[in-house]
Amino acid sequence: MDDEKTVRLNEIIDHGSIEDFHQFYDSVEPIDFAQLIADFDEETIDKVTTLMADDDLASLLEEADDGLRIRIAYTLNNERLLIAFGYMQKDDIVDMLGDFEVGRRKEVINLMRSGDRKIITDLLKYPEESAGGIMTTAYVSLKANLTVSQSLDVIREIGPRTEVIETLYVVNDAKRLIGSVDLKILLSSPRTTMIGSIMEPHVICVEPETDQEEVAKLVSRYDLNAIPVVSKKRVILGIITVDDVIDVIVQEYDEDLLQMGGVSREESLDTTLHESVRMRLPWLLINLATAFLASFTVKLFESTIAKVVALSAIMTIVSGMGGNAGTQTVSILVRRLAQGDIAWEDCRKPFLKELALGFVDGAVCGAVTGVIVWPVYKNFYLGLIVFLAMIGNLLVSSLFGFLVPVIIKKLHWDPAIASTIFLTTATDVLGFFIFLGLASLFMPFLV
Repeated sequence: MDDEKTVRLNEIIDHGSIEDFHQFYDSVEPIDFAQLIADFDEETIDKVTTLMADDDLASLLEEADDGLRIRIAYTLNNERLLIAFGYMQKDDIVDMLGDFEVGRRKEVINLMRSGDRKIITDLLKYPEESAGGIMTTAYVSLKANLTVSQSLDVIREIGPRTEVIETLYVVNDAKRLIGSVDLKILLSSPRTTMIGSIMEPHVICVEPETDQEEVAKLVSRYDLNAIPVVSKKRVILGIITVDDVIDVIVQEYDEDLLQMGGVSREESLDTTLHESVRMRLPWLLINLATAFLASFTVKLFESTIAKVVALSAIMTIVSGMGGNAGTQTVSILVRRLAQGDIAWEDCRKPFLKELALGFVDGAVCGAVTGVIVWPVYKNFYLGLIVFLAMIGNLLVSSLFGFLVPVIIKKLHWDPAIASTIFLTTATDVLGFFIFLGLASLFMPFLV
């Protein structure tokens, strides 16, 4: 279906009218339109933006990913870009300007009205992944001494320019946050009721330096549709809406997923060869060092393997199962740590459960493997060794799979990127050691 739409869009761009284009654009969502033009060259994108209405262009810029947004922006002159900015939320403008080259960014900012320029400049000061970096200044604030009727007049005036009106924030004369009012409560209250009497005085808020991941946790925990950002004196600076929080959650998930594979979140298919080498090679070299540790462990038992060649074929099964089981534990722990820290006193019960799980899984997998190995190699003791080694290695994988992420988190490292390296080292080295050590002990029964 997308291929058909892309063909149709190309036909309209080349031979259609502006009316045909607008009709096509109105038939799709802005984010779907962004995906349709993602592979267009700059010349075609320039034709598209020429055909677009200013408000449609603004919607497209808000929905496009960072790469496409910059490509679109560089087909526009500064005047057209500023017109589109007039329809966009300030936080989206800041995100976009943050990706501009310094020279172009300064040009655009200097052309803005003084009020907008101050807001944008202030927002650009905050780190990209902080609460200040993702907040918007488009929100509704009310004073506690207003009546419901007066508040509704305020909402009618500034509501269309804000992102969220479901939650209204109450401030004092110094613009300090003192409460919030749900729109539903406001609409169901008598018109003469004072806002101060129906507001909720306890408001969950964050400071602009708060990490965006912590913001996402708070919004998720308390089911908020927005969270205010305040200064140390509780002066409200802006709000973070739930759609921005969803973007953060997706971003953090992608980051953790990439890091668990030893890949930087900055890398993509379009990354240059030099940058990809710089970002991937260090982790491969670390993994290579851990592989040597496993190799040296195997070398310690060269004489044992030489006597029973079958050991070389079976030992990879034991170490591989340990790695798989450990990855399961690490995945659960990394997910839990992403949702919030774990206190040491809360670790005992889940830790013992993981050890018990390792024993049970090891016993079952070891029994299945042993039953297969016994008739294949016609040696009961080889099957018994596999059974015991599998239990031992899955216990090791449970032990390290649980402790490594927790310890790394306590050291303020990222457990998603470092855990798998230490886990692989432990399961390979100790897995080989347990299996080959048992083989050495049972050697009289194997030859």
